[in-house]
Amino acid sequence: MAAAAAALGRSLTAALRLPRARPGLPGMALNLYHKNLPKVETLHQVKFLHTTVSRRGLEEFFDDPGNWGEKSVKSGDSWNIKQLRGKSSEDLHKLWYVLLKEKNMLLTLEQESKRQRKPMPSPERLEKVETSMKNIDLVVREREIALRLLQTGHEKPVPGEWRNDFLGRTFWYSYKEWPIPWHLNKKHKKKRFYYLPHVNHFIRLRLEKALRKRARQQSLERTRQKVLERKFPDVAVKSQSQ
Repeated sequence: MAAAAAALGRSLTAALRLPRARPGLPGMALNLYHKNLPKVETLHQVKFLHTTVSRRGLEEFFDDPGNWGEKSVKSGDSWNIKQLRGKSSEDLHKLWYVLLKEKNMLLTLEQESKRQRKPMPSPERLEKVETSMKNIDLVVREREIALRLLQTGHEKPVPGEWRNDFLGRTFWYSYKEWPIPWHLNKKHKKKRFYYLPHVNHFIRLRLEKALRKRARQQSLERTRQKVLERKFPDVAVKSQSQ
């Protein structure tokens, strides 16, 4: 009797056991979920999210070999806001990653040029890429604000208002929920969203300090440009002609 029960148990275990995967060709997987309709799927068809061609890896961190050794490389203009507004969000997403790859390549080229102590070929390409990415960010932010205005009627992600602190500085105050009403909340009462009249004098001094700093930076930039024009007159004449 015990031998018959053991034999029955072994037969049930063998019936419930899944079939083992048979050794097949490399890169092939046998679908075991459909017994009546076996299906063979290639593993290389299942791709993860990436923006690099499978045949290229770290090579995309370097410029095209045809441009190696060139002093200047031809490039187009940066993407302006008017051009980007006519594209869909999906196209902007793809263009962002294309520009990101180009930026990584140019940063690698810039670092290698510094290491070899040689001038970077066409350094304006990096500025064009950064300007294009900045414009994409502005267009996406415009669409987010427009969608938020339609849905909630507020421009900011969290509703709020512009307020002043006790030093006269302006900042954006975001509304938030409090478990205690504001007229009973001692912590909220300690905050002062106003400044006294004698602070106006210091506000004027702070504004004057910021204007002086900006004027000083502009003067230093003009002086630097004059020194470069005096050292490299041929480059200065060529830039003026363009």
